[in-house]
Amino acid sequence: MDTRHSGPLAEVVSPVTAGWRLLFVPSRARELAVALGGSIMVPSMVAAPLLLAALVAAVVSGKSFFWGSFWVLLAFTVVAVVLLTVAMMYVTVSMTVRWVELRPLGTPAQVVIARFLRSSTMAMADLQRVVVIERLRLGQRQSIKVVLHTGSETVECEPAMSAPLSRVDAQALTGWLTEQLGRVQVAVECRTEVKRDFLRPDEWWTPSHTAELWRVPVGEVDGIAAQRGVEGYRYTPRAAAMYSPGTSVTVYDPGRAYEVAEELRAERAAAQAADSTAAPGPAEDDATDSR
Repeated sequence: MDTRHSGPLAEVVSPVTAGWRLLFVPSRARELAVALGGSIMVPSMVAAPLLLAALVAAVVSGKSFFWGSFWVLLAFTVVAVVLLTVAMMYVTVSMTVRWVELRPLGTPAQVVIARFLRSSTMAMADLQRVVVIERLRLGQRQSIKVVLHTGSETVECEPAMSAPLSRVDAQALTGWLTEQLGRVQVAVECRTEVKRDFLRPDEWWTPSHTAELWRVPVGEVDGIAAQRGVEGYRYTPRAAAMYSPGTSVTVYDPGRAYEVAEELRAERAAAQAADSTAAPGPAEDDATDSR
């Protein structure tokens, strides 16, 4: 097989002996750099305010106690960076899947799974099913991964953040996998997981934002929310609690509110289509007038 794949999977699928290679991580160096950068930046950003406060206190007071506190915090930050770096490097190198080769035309048919430092080969007969999981949040994709289920283990293959596979349509990927694995009787399914864990009330929607999304007056939001099962949360903001006691605000669950917005959009489109169908055309008006 020496022809490259065309279409939406052109950047992530390449031909190999007796099959195809599905690429999850295009560059090992880039993936390691991302892991290293994250392991350095996260502890540093968390510790920066404390280090700055301790440094200012030490410089202003000049006391040895504050200087000692500063050096202790700095030492803890360095240790945290080192430990997190080691952990991130270990997880990335040992668990991240770079690519998977499907060789259904080989004798015997095989699946090759390549990680950063090693690769493993198993018989295609051991592959029970493949699941493509797409995670959505308010209709936007958050991530996609391919899960290989074998008799003894589950292998999760997730593309790097900037990898071309992260932008591939889930249905297109599922269709391609079905085409490749159908001949060896391996089931392929596509699953969508909708993320609904929004922080309440920080990420919940205000009535004005909800009304804008639903394209209705703000005064109608409460009624629509109650009618369509959108959970509301009533609370007193911190500023209002200090300056205007008793002032409360209602916010709405974004997950269900987004679904209602899609429902209202579909209902309006259906109503417009019905109105355009029912409205008489010019020819019908002329015929009516002549009669």
